[in-house]
This record gives sequence, C-alpha cells and structure tokens, in this order.
Amino acid sequence: QVQLVESGGGLVQAGGSLRLSCAASGRTFSSYAMGWFRQAPGKEREFVAAISWSGGSTYYADSVKGRFTISRDNAKMTVILQMNSLKPEDTAVYYCAANRGFLTKSSAAYDYWGQGTQVTVSS
Repeated sequence: QVQLVESGGGLVQAGGSLRLSCAASGRTFSSYAMGWFRQAPGKEREFVAAISWSGGSTYYADSVKGRFTISRDNAKMTVILQMNSLKPEDTAVYYCAANRGFLTKSSAAYDYWGQGTQVTVSS
C-alpha cells in the first residue's frame, strides 16, 4: 500500500510559478507510475501529468505541455510537479496518485490518491 501527501499549493499571480510535492510512504513506491490530476469547482477531475516508475517516460495534458514538468526521486519517495507560466484556468485542487500499472491518463487506473492541495491563480 502507498500513502500520498501533497504540499506546495497556494495563491500565485498569473505568470507565476509553484512547485507541488507529493511525499509517498510504502516499500514499493518505485514500482508505481505516478500521476497528477486536478479538479476545479464544478468540473470533473482531469489528468495533468504522469511519470513512469523509472522516471524515464512522462506524459502531459495538452493544456499544460511546455509549462509543467513532472519528475520523481525514488530514493526520496517524492514526485514533483513544477508549474510555470500559471494561468487562472489552472486554479484547482491538485491530486497526486499512484498507479501499479502502466503510464496512463485514466484516473480509473490509479490505485492510491492523496488528499489534494489547492492552487489558486489570480489574474
């Protein structure tokens, strides 16, 4: 089993940056693909980015490609989402998730979820 705790959210102006962290616990963290999802008020949860167990492959939603970067450190059991050039439409609760299978944008494939961290981008 994997427990996930997100941090790093906050309020930032448009054009600014934030760095989200996801701290994991559990002996098998390095065998999980990891993903970030977000959910804005009144909207469904949507995929943001994912990274393979080794960190060698990444996958981004078109809406964040070129602005967000996902990375992981298996020794520290941490996943990072670096968010640059933030826009008001990036405002949402951001969730970290672990997937025992392959790299995917499907939320149904993820086995474990964190509680989320709020990101608010002002215009």
